[in-house]
Amino acid sequence: MRYTISLLFASLAAAASLVPTGAQAEVPRVMTDIPPVQSLAAQVMGDLGQPGLLLDAGANAHDFQLRPSQVADLAGADLVIWVGPEMTPWLDRTLDGLTEGGTRLGLLAAPGTATRTFAAEHDHDEADAGHDNAEEGHEHAEAEAETKADAHDHAHEGVDPHAWLDPANAQTWLAAIAAELSRLDPDNAAIYAANAQAAAGRIAELDATVAARLQPVAGKPFVVFHDAYGYLAHHYGLTVAGAISAGDAASPGAAHLKELQASLAAGAALCIFPEANHDPKLVEIMVDGTGVKVGGTLDPAGSSMTPGPDLYAALLTGLAETLTACLAED
Repeated sequence: MRYTISLLFASLAAAASLVPTGAQAEVPRVMTDIPPVQSLAAQVMGDLGQPGLLLDAGANAHDFQLRPSQVADLAGADLVIWVGPEMTPWLDRTLDGLTEGGTRLGLLAAPGTATRTFAAEHDHDEADAGHDNAEEGHEHAEAEAETKADAHDHAHEGVDPHAWLDPANAQTWLAAIAAELSRLDPDNAAIYAANAQAAAGRIAELDATVAARLQPVAGKPFVVFHDAYGYLAHHYGLTVAGAISAGDAASPGAAHLKELQASLAAGAALCIFPEANHDPKLVEIMVDGTGVKVGGTLDPAGSSMTPGPDLYAALLTGLAETLTACLAED
């Protein structure tokens, strides 16, 4: 992956060297969807410009209502950089409805991006059980209905959009952002290429630091609020033992919560972590009587952090610090 990224930056640098110098064109107006994407774009743009950010501080990345002024910003943007409809369906609908607007760069579909699919957490095969006893038929039907409702709430299928939590993807996205900006603004192509390469180097150093921080807790099981940490866990060898909710916009069903609490009581996890923008009371209810420790608040999308070029590093560092603060106690 890093060899491929190096080739991408070499290609960018070679293309930039062929761009004639002269009067600079206007720097593209850029809009981004969520803080990690805005951070990466800001690093590539550097002093040339500041990419806009749609998601308000503390807002839900999966379920957000754009203001009219933000829709106008989208219509006036030369480039919209976003993860993709899998992450922000509200933005997908808005973009489809725009009659104006510039180029759109979906990072999840960018070449070289390593994607993961959500693992099926439940088989929900209760429909094949319990029919042998007629007296239990009505009771089973009620249980099956509850299970189906829970499956609707909790089922998570398709591509996991939280791909920025793998720093290798962040490096790939830097190159993709630089390439698109260079196409729109060839006069500044060399600057975009250099900024992207420098940012990729910083992320490589960040990755090594985070890996060293998380290594002592690799394999220690923990539970999260919603299913957003697959890339982080895969990259750093972490063990996510379960999630309260399938996603930010999904409400967990009663059957799933009961099953998860039973697994916590059985010792399936050492810690459970609340999440920014979610009521921690449900976490407290889940651990009652289980002996599982409640860790600090995780913020996988950086929604509570100050936007800007430094956010991406602060996001990964913050996740590592919060996880180790609880898991390393044992």
